[in-house]
Amino acid sequence: MFGAIARRLFGTANDRIIKSLAKHVAAINALEPEFAALSDDQLRAKTDEFRQRVADGADLDEVMEEAFATVREAAKRTLGQRHFDVQLMGGMVLHSGKIAEMRTGEGKTLVATLPVYLNALTGMGVHVVTVNDYLAKRDSEWMGQVYRFLGLSVGVILHTMDDDERRAAYGCDVTYGTNGEIGFDYLRDNMKFRLEEMVHRPFNYAIVDEVDSILIDEARTPLIISGPTEDNSDLYRMVDQLIPGLGEGDFEKDEKARAVTLTEQGTERIEQLLIEAGMMKEGGNLYDIGNVSLVHHVNQALRAHKLFTRDVDYIVKNDKVVIIDEFTGRMMEGRRYSEGQHQALEAKEGVTIQNENQTLASITFQNLFRLYPKLSGMTGTAMTEAGEFAEIYKLDVVDMPTNVAVARKDHDDEVYRTAREKYAAIVTLIEEARTRMQPVLVGTTSIEKSELLADMLKTKGVPHQVLNARYHEQEALIVAQAGVPGAVTIATNMAGRGTDIQLGGNVEMRLKLEPDTDPAAIRAEVEVNRQKVLEAGGLYVIGTERHESRRIDNQLRGRSGRQGDPGASKFFLSLEDDLMRIFGSERMDGMLQKLGLQEGEAIVHPWINKALEKAQQKVEARNFDIRKNLLKFDDVMNDQRKVIYEQRKELMQVDDVSDDVAGMRHEVIEAMVARTIPERAYAEEWDVAGLHEEVLRVFNLDLPVADWAKEEGIADQEIRHRITDAVDRKMASKAAEYGPDIMRMVEKSLLLQILDQAWKEHLLQLDHLRQGIGLRAYGQRDPLNEYKREAFNLFEGMLHDLRERVTSLLAHVELRVGPSEEEVAQALTPEPPRQMRETRFDPAFGHDPAADAAVMAGPAQPVRKQIAVAGDPSTWIDTPRNAPCPCGSGKKYKHCHGVMG
Repeated sequence: MFGAIARRLFGTANDRIIKSLAKHVAAINALEPEFAALSDDQLRAKTDEFRQRVADGADLDEVMEEAFATVREAAKRTLGQRHFDVQLMGGMVLHSGKIAEMRTGEGKTLVATLPVYLNALTGMGVHVVTVNDYLAKRDSEWMGQVYRFLGLSVGVILHTMDDDERRAAYGCDVTYGTNGEIGFDYLRDNMKFRLEEMVHRPFNYAIVDEVDSILIDEARTPLIISGPTEDNSDLYRMVDQLIPGLGEGDFEKDEKARAVTLTEQGTERIEQLLIEAGMMKEGGNLYDIGNVSLVHHVNQALRAHKLFTRDVDYIVKNDKVVIIDEFTGRMMEGRRYSEGQHQALEAKEGVTIQNENQTLASITFQNLFRLYPKLSGMTGTAMTEAGEFAEIYKLDVVDMPTNVAVARKDHDDEVYRTAREKYAAIVTLIEEARTRMQPVLVGTTSIEKSELLADMLKTKGVPHQVLNARYHEQEALIVAQAGVPGAVTIATNMAGRGTDIQLGGNVEMRLKLEPDTDPAAIRAEVEVNRQKVLEAGGLYVIGTERHESRRIDNQLRGRSGRQGDPGASKFFLSLEDDLMRIFGSERMDGMLQKLGLQEGEAIVHPWINKALEKAQQKVEARNFDIRKNLLKFDDVMNDQRKVIYEQRKELMQVDDVSDDVAGMRHEVIEAMVARTIPERAYAEEWDVAGLHEEVLRVFNLDLPVADWAKEEGIADQEIRHRITDAVDRKMASKAAEYGPDIMRMVEKSLLLQILDQAWKEHLLQLDHLRQGIGLRAYGQRDPLNEYKREAFNLFEGMLHDLRERVTSLLAHVELRVGPSEEEVAQALTPEPPRQMRETRFDPAFGHDPAADAAVMAGPAQPVRKQIAVAGDPSTWIDTPRNAPCPCGSGKKYKHCHGVMG
C-alpha cells in the first residue's frame, strides 16, 4: 500500500529514466533544421568528424545528440522514415547498455540504427543479433541503406558463408547475424591453429533483437560443436523395437519434470525382452557393470517414445528428424539432441540413424553474451523477466512509452471443460469475425494443434492460412497479408517474426509480388481495405491456450493494436490444456460439473485470469531455476574454457614457444623425481628402477640413474639436476640438427594439437561427471560443490597430463634431415575434425541424473573395461563394435562375434 502511495507521489524508477531522456530529445529536435539544411556530402562528412573527435578522446555521450540527429536525417533521406521522439529515447536506452521494452509496431528495427551508428564510430565493430537468417539479411539490407549513406561498412553472417566471407563481415563497422552463428564462430575460432584463420575480432558491443527470446528462452540450450564417435545404429534400432512391448505399469512419467523412468516391474520386463532378443545373457541383470551401454540405450529409447511427440517436439522431413523450437515454433535445421537422444528418435521414426557425437567445444548463451564489454537489447516483452535479466546479465529493463496510446481491448479468458468445446467456440468466433470482414490471427502452441484447427475451418469452408514450422519459408508473406479484410491466419508462434501485421495489407510486399501492377492502384486498394478493417474493429487475436510463459502470450497479443490501431484479443482455455492439466487443480473438473456447467458453456471471470497468471509465474520461476542451475555448472567450465582459449591465443601470437616447452619439461622432471625419491626418504627407499624407466619412457634416454644413486652423499636435487642437464642437451642437439626455425615450428604445432586433444578429452570427462553428479545428493553432499571440486581436480590432472605428453612427444619426434619449412608446416598442420556438427542440447531431454537415480540398484561404480584375450570370449564384451573381432577372423566385431539377435 505504502509503495503504491509513494509511486503516485514520486513516480516509478522507470518514469524517472524516461523523464531524464526528454532533455536529450529536445536537444536533438533543436538540431533538426540545421542538419536538414546539409547536403548529402556534408551529412556524410559528419561521420569522419565524429570519428576524429572520438579518436581524440571525446566520450560517445558527448557526440550522442549530434550523431542521433545525423542518423535521423539519413533515415529520412534513404528510407523515408523519421524517428519518433520515443524512438530516440529507445536509442538512448540501448546506448546506455539496457534493455528497451517497446511494443510491437513501434519500430525497434529503426531504433537500433541510432546506438549502432554511435558505437560504430569507435571502429571496434557493433553486432546486431537477430533470431534468424532471414531477419539478419533483411535488416542488413534495409537498415544498411542508412549506414552506407553515412559511410559505414555493413556485413551479414549467414549459415552458408565460408570463413573468408565471415571474416570480411566481422571486419565491417556493423555486422548482422544470429546468436547461433556468432556463438558457433566463436567456438570454431578457438579450434583454429593460426590467428589469421580466425573470423572474429575482439567483442565490443552487441544489440540483441528479441532479447527475451535469445537470452531467456534459448539460454537453457548450450551451443555445442561435436564430432562423430563409433557407429551404434544397430543397437538403437534393436532397443527401439523392444519399447512398444512395455505396458502402462512398466514406467512412470513425470510431465512436470519431463522425465520417464522404468518401474521395478518394467525393469524385469525389459530384461526379459533383452534376453529374448539375445542382447543380454540369461539370468543377467540390466544394471550389471557390463550392461552400462544397454541401460543408456533403453533410457533414451523410453524417452523418445514416452516424452517426445511427433509434430510437437520434432517433425520428420527428408529422412531426418528435425527439432522444433518450443518457443518460436521454427525448425532447427542442423541442430541435434545429444547424449544419443536424437539417435533414439531416428530409430523410433525409422529414418537413417546418424552417429553419436563427442563434444569438441561448448558454451551457453549466458556466457557467450557476457563476453561483450557492452550489451543491450530490445523486445516487446521483457518486464516479466526483469529480475532474471538483472541477476544473470546485469541488464536493467526500461519500459518505453508508445508513440500513440494502445487502443486494443483485451477480453477476459474463456475456460471450457473439454478441448472439443473450446475449439468449437473458437471456430464460432472466427466465423463471426469473418462476417464483419475483421481479420483474425489465431495463436496455437504446436503444429499438431494448428493443423487440427485448420481441418475444422476447412470442414466449415472458412478460407485460412497456416503459419508453422512446416511452412516458415513463406512466413514473411503470410504475416504481411494477415491484416487484409476477413483474413484468417493460424500461427504456431508469433515471437520474432520480424514482420508487422498492417491493417489492410502490406504495400511493400504487394509491390514485390505484383511488379507489373500500378503502385498507385495497390496503395489505393490497401487504403480502402484499411478503412474496412478499422470499421470492423481492427485485428482480432485469438489464443487457443495459455503458454508456459506470460511473455509468449503478450507477444501474441501485441500483434494487434500497433501504432494506436484498434484491435481485440481473447484467450480460450480448457481443462485438458497442458498448463491446466499439469499445473492446475485436479478437482476443478468435478467442481465445475457439480456447479452445473453445461456443454458448450464457459467460465469468464477476472479471477480466472489471476489464477492462470499465478500458474504461469510458477512455471517461469521453475524454468529460471533450470537456467540458473545450468549456468552455475557451466560457470565452472567457463572459467576453465577462458584459461584454455586465452592460452591458445597467446601461443598462436608468438613464433617461439621454446621457453614454455622448457618450463613444461622441467616441471615433468621435478614431478618424476618427487614421485620416485620422496622428500626425507632414505636412499634405500628410493625407487631408482622406477625413475630409470620413467626417464626412458618419457625422454627416450637411458641414463645411469642406479649408478648415481650409489654415490656417497648424493641428494635428490643432484639427480634432478643431472636428468635436467641430460634432457636439455638432447633437445639442444635436436634443435641444432633440424635447425632452430623448424624446431620452433614443431614445438608450437605439437603444443597446440596436444592442448586441443587434452581439452577435448577433458570436456568428455566433464560430460560424464555431470551425468552422475546428481547422485551425490543421496549422500547429503551438494552436487554443485562436488562438481566444482572434481572439475578442478580433473583440470589439474589434464594440465599435468598435457605437460608430460608434450615433453614426451618432442623427445621422441624424428624428422627427415633437410625438409623445407613449407614441408614441415604442411606435415604439422592437422586436418580439421571431420563431420563437425553444431548441436543444441536441451537438458530437459538429455541425460537426467535424477531419473537415473530412481532406477539405480546401488551407488554408481567406475566402469573398468576388460582387456580382450584372444582365446577367452568372455573378455570380448567391451570390444568396440567397429574394431576387428578378437577371434582373428578379420571381420568387424559387430559382423562376427558381436552380432546381436
